Amino acid sequence: MDANRVEIVAAPRALAVAALVVSPFPVVYLHLSSGGTISPVQNTISDYVSVSGGTWLLGFTALALAVGSIALLVGMVRSGLPRRGPVAVLIGLWAAGLAVVAVFPTDPLGAPTSMTGLVHRYAGAVMFASLPIAGWLVSRAFLPSPPLRRLSILAGFASGAFMLSHTAVLGAGGGMVLLGLFERVLFVVLYALLFTLAAALSDREGTS
Repeated sequence: MDANRVEIVAAPRALAVAALVVSPFPVVYLHLSSGGTISPVQNTISDYVSVSGGTWLLGFTALALAVGSIALLVGMVRSGLPRRGPVAVLIGLWAAGLAVVAVFPTDPLGAPTSMTGLVHRYAGAVMFASLPIAGWLVSRAFLPSPPLRRLSILAGFASGAFMLSHTAVLGAGGGMVLLGLFERVLFVVLYALLFTLAAALSDREGTS
């Protein structure tokens, strides 16, 4: 890959990494400032909306993740990924879902489910289904990477477990008790997937 091509790929990749690095800090702050009112085991990350400043801080996290993901997509497209292929569509859905959950926050704890809360919930489902599939498709052809493939598969299982934890499938309401834990594990895996995707793109720059 010539120097100009490396530069036009490296710039969005650097933006992606920067956005991914800063995005979790508002959630960490909200957890520390919640005073134990939000359980990391029982409550989802979105429930930090009940903490002072939670709505805009969670919105920042979601939008930073969306920017980082789109920047990664731009880097991959500049490196040769088909602009209109399934990977672009899936990463676009992931990023769009993040933007939607930022604009439509979940309902505060104890409040009845509103239309805004429903939009938030279904946008989350689209997000969590899209990124693992996108990572798996990328790992099979465009950026062959065993770690990326393994993380994509793990993310798929973690996403399925989180979605199942919304129901009584796990038995006698036990899934709801672990809702927050399942989601946090899922996000850890998704962050690992995105950072691994950025690393695989960097490797491609160096070998092309």
